[in-house]
Amino acid sequence: MKQGILTINAGSSSIKFALFPLARPISPEAEVSGQIDGIGTDAIRMVARDRAGEKIADQAIPGEQVSHDQAFDALLKWFMSTHAGWRIVAVGHRVVHGGERYSAPTLIDAGVLDHLGSFIPLAPLHEPHNVAGIRALQALLPEVPQIACFDTAFHRSQPEVAQTFGLPRALSAEGIKRYGFHGLSYEFIARALPEHSHRAGGRVIVAHLGNGASMAAMVNRKCVATTLGFSTIDGLLMGTRCGNLDPGVILHLMETKKLTVQDMTRMLYKESGLLGVSGISQDMRTLLASDKPEAQAAVDLFCYRIARELGSLAAASGGIDALVFTGGIGEHAAEVRRRVCLQSEWLGIRLDPEANARHDIVIGAGNSSVDVLVIPTNEEWMMAHHAQTLLAL
Repeated sequence: MKQGILTINAGSSSIKFALFPLARPISPEAEVSGQIDGIGTDAIRMVARDRAGEKIADQAIPGEQVSHDQAFDALLKWFMSTHAGWRIVAVGHRVVHGGERYSAPTLIDAGVLDHLGSFIPLAPLHEPHNVAGIRALQALLPEVPQIACFDTAFHRSQPEVAQTFGLPRALSAEGIKRYGFHGLSYEFIARALPEHSHRAGGRVIVAHLGNGASMAAMVNRKCVATTLGFSTIDGLLMGTRCGNLDPGVILHLMETKKLTVQDMTRMLYKESGLLGVSGISQDMRTLLASDKPEAQAAVDLFCYRIARELGSLAAASGGIDALVFTGGIGEHAAEVRRRVCLQSEWLGIRLDPEANARHDIVIGAGNSSVDVLVIPTNEEWMMAHHAQTLLAL
């Protein structure tokens, strides 16, 4: 019987999953991967693809207001019926927040699960669903070890000054600080970078650009600064999230428009970003294809914020030797990369237009003093690797 490691990324209305064959080393290509969308609604659907990317499932999951538990149950039943010759030997879970306690992947037991529950106030829109996914898989696969892989862990190497807000010390002591996120993506890039650049151990800035977006500066492949802070709405403009915002704006809106915390949460997380600025879409592909000035304004602001944070991170790392684009937009939107690099030529960045248009891995020009690369990220593989390493499989 074949053995595999299952990876789970549970969100508020979706579950991303992948199964990696157990091997040393684990292949970067999953045996099967997919997503369940629409959890909590009457229109829930599962799509799965095989190693070659061919669709092997596209089906509705019956039921009304289907829960995470029901979605996981349907997933495992489908898997057992279609992959009867496979046995799941470990499950790796993406957990958004590890607080100050966890800076490495951790085998989940009752004590760890209690701690994860205590982090829900730190990430109320993400952590509850991560915990729900763990509980559901524990119930369905009680004998299979579960591993928590934390999105904040990679950034724990930041110096204290990079993690501190200008707030009363008592609040910092309570855990109000800059944690950073997208750590599994940055960790994968840090591992993959030496294959593509001899400057991997130098001053590297990575732009993880997607519906959720952030940037991080690494020295010797360890994080020294990142744009996301206490929450997942800081830093860059994102698909529906506002990014960096003067806190006075929040106070002003709550006072003058009588907005509640729930109102502000919805606005900052769901109604802002590319969607809010354009009034058209949160999808970069739609905005780049549009000739409407509002779409252009959203793209301009997105690229401006990236270029501005690039300068800030270069200051934090003492310069820049390499720039890496990753994430859905970073890997596929050549126009975004072009604009960012053009605005950052003062740092010595020069782009090869043809290589950029082809989406090559190396897109820097011959006269660029900075290596410029496009490296696809693989957070799922990172989780599988961590599970294998921790359990010595």
